[in-house]
Amino acid sequence: MKLSLPSFLVLGVATAFQAPVAVHRPTSALRVAQEISPEEVAAAQAQLNGNASDSEEESSSTVGLRKEAPAHSKPKSFATKCASLYSPNVGAERGLAPPVYFGSTFLLDDAAHGARLHEKREAPYTDDDGFVYSRWGSPTNEAAALQIAALEGVDDPEKGLGRCLLFNSGMSAITSALQAVLRSGDHVVAPYTVYGGTYEFLTEFADQWGIEVTFVDGAGPQGPENYRKALKENTRVVYTETPANPTMRLTDLEGVGRVVDEFYGKADDKPGTSPHDRVRPYVMVDGTFATPYHQRVLDVPGIDVSIHSATKYLGGHSDILAGSVTSRSEPFLHGCSKVQKIITVPLNPMDSFLLARGLKTLDVRMQRHGENAIKVARMLDEHPMVAQTFYPGLDSHPDRQLSDAIFRSGRDSDDDEYVQTYGGMISFITVGEGDEALRRARNVCENLRVINLAVSLGGVESLCEHPASMTHTMISREQRMAGGLHDGLIRVSIGLEKAGDLVEDLKNALDNCDEDGCVV
Repeated sequence: MKLSLPSFLVLGVATAFQAPVAVHRPTSALRVAQEISPEEVAAAQAQLNGNASDSEEESSSTVGLRKEAPAHSKPKSFATKCASLYSPNVGAERGLAPPVYFGSTFLLDDAAHGARLHEKREAPYTDDDGFVYSRWGSPTNEAAALQIAALEGVDDPEKGLGRCLLFNSGMSAITSALQAVLRSGDHVVAPYTVYGGTYEFLTEFADQWGIEVTFVDGAGPQGPENYRKALKENTRVVYTETPANPTMRLTDLEGVGRVVDEFYGKADDKPGTSPHDRVRPYVMVDGTFATPYHQRVLDVPGIDVSIHSATKYLGGHSDILAGSVTSRSEPFLHGCSKVQKIITVPLNPMDSFLLARGLKTLDVRMQRHGENAIKVARMLDEHPMVAQTFYPGLDSHPDRQLSDAIFRSGRDSDDDEYVQTYGGMISFITVGEGDEALRRARNVCENLRVINLAVSLGGVESLCEHPASMTHTMISREQRMAGGLHDGLIRVSIGLEKAGDLVEDLKNALDNCDEDGCVV
């Protein structure tokens, strides 16, 4: 007898038995499947396959069945990676935007499926086998993580595959990466000029746990040698931030990776081992200011971990808190994923959705940020009330010999559409010393009319802040000055407004303000 099932039953049965993740399957299809014998299932599958081969158009419209993209269609350019969909497995309906999965828990196929997921609970999750609980990961989180992994370049088998983990803030990402590796008695080398929250963690919390930290001047051509001098037998993390927040100093990452390799030998990650078992320290880079648009740090020999505050440029709209950690090291990813599941938690579904949306415009936003910033920086560099301007695109920048290579390293060599820019962050120092410089810098910030007085950075709107009064107050003045963070330093995040409006706003504030106030 020839079996002919209605098309809706054929689709329901095929979806129920073929879909790779339980959450993707319609519940009605599962109920239908329970009432049909294995022989009928096989016949239904054969009928479906036959129908699919009759018409390519009919096959392409089949709902709930994934069609794998051919290998040659994988985008290579940064702009196309930004705009392309990197989340093919987050819904049977295959919407171009990832669905927001608010559910705290996920339907399992059977007890064996649940056991399998729990056995891999210490590993970074993928959606190949499904999800179990939102504290361990969700499809929406995975969609954004896949996008960042592609932009970081760890989706290329020729260079080595890796993964991205998403956290509920940039500081969660930083602290999770450090906690994945460090134990009591370990040693960390870090630069003087780091984000204030990172400095606070390294000086207060790390000290409580018996972790020793050595701060060095890691900027410029001499930076790698300064790192070398600080290395010890018990060094487990070499941490750097480039461009540095807020001084915009640059680190020679190739040099840092090289001196660490020379001191300890190259990394030898062994699957199934703890990240703490490795002799060579992990080299971690916070590249928040540059983003993968400008520098792909994991392509630099000797660099193990890339960290971003995705709150900033990756999200791009000042409406989320998020952080990312990306690596090719399996032991590190397992350790960091365990910290994430137990201590910090992954990025929530709504912010994951907003991050994925923001990433689609990262290429065009970063280009505009850079085009605006160089115009503002040139005005500041010539203004009589500005003692020094820090912008990597200026010839006056102390690390100018590094900036072209660093800010190009995120691009493929054959990217002929790329126009060299240097990011959207500028710092400058007002004239004067001590309290005079402090008062003048505050007055400049308070008398801007287009640029907003607010902390954070990387959004579409321009922001300014005074680090000595705001983001870096936890650092002593002596430590700040040693790292180049002057009392009169102002940090500006250049947005997407008309460049001329930003230039005029800053020029007016500088022209009319002195240490005693603003002359109107």
